[in-house]
Amino acid sequence: SLGLEKMPFFTDSTMAKVMLLLINTWLGAPYFMVLISGALTNIDGAMYEAAEIDGASRWQQFKEITLPILLLQTSPVLILTFAFNFNNFSAVYLLTGGGPINSEYRYAGSTDILITWVYKLTKEQSQYNIASVISIILFIFIASISSWNFIKSKSFKEDSE
Repeated sequence: SLGLEKMPFFTDSTMAKVMLLLINTWLGAPYFMVLISGALTNIDGAMYEAAEIDGASRWQQFKEITLPILLLQTSPVLILTFAFNFNNFSAVYLLTGGGPINSEYRYAGSTDILITWVYKLTKEQSQYNIASVISIILFIFIASISSWNFIKSKSFKEDSE
């Protein structure tokens, strides 16, 4: 009614992907904002005072004090979020249904992620063998990367110093 063109969210694959990214960012930003602000309030101010006395700049204080402490406290949640985003079924399937259709992909749409593709393979195409193989590969991939990250992060190591 205003004379503007309709946005092709569900027919243009690029617009559909941009829409999904924006919605996921919108949904995740408050969670991470609360997480980061909680972690920042736990940093002792005496560390910054000592750094100022030693002549550290704001950038050095951030790089040597703030960032390592934030990464130490938030790395388990970042790893879990990584695993969750591989299986973010609801956002993709409820918003776009995996569409728009892409003839280059076998049984998958332009915005399908692996988990929505597996769902389509089982429910719509009855391709249980392919779906089970993809699920196993997905599990091995996510489990190996998550395990490696948990081992490399120092979040679960006790300080003995």
